[in-house]
Amino acid sequence: MNIYISGLSYGINDADLNELFSAYGETSSAKVIMDRESGRSRGFGFVEMTSDTDGQKAINELNGAEYDQKTISVSVARPREERPRNNGYNSRRY
Repeated sequence: MNIYISGLSYGINDADLNELFSAYGETSSAKVIMDRESGRSRGFGFVEMTSDTDGQKAINELNGAEYDQKTISVSVARPREERPRNNGYNSRRY
């Protein structure tokens, strides 16, 4: 089960996220999404749990919980939407 977490503190890293969710079952990956330019956390991430039952338990327990002095939102991740590539050019026309 792929889980989406938002409202993360900017100091949280992949290992912290993995540790938080490992208390609810086995995780296969944990990733905090980083800004490409600044290298700083964007405040959200994803965790992949091997069991849907454990994943649902983590969602139920952690959604709305306080973690690192911030209230986090936890839900099932939606599939990524395909977006057209812009090949590095600005898509607006002048």
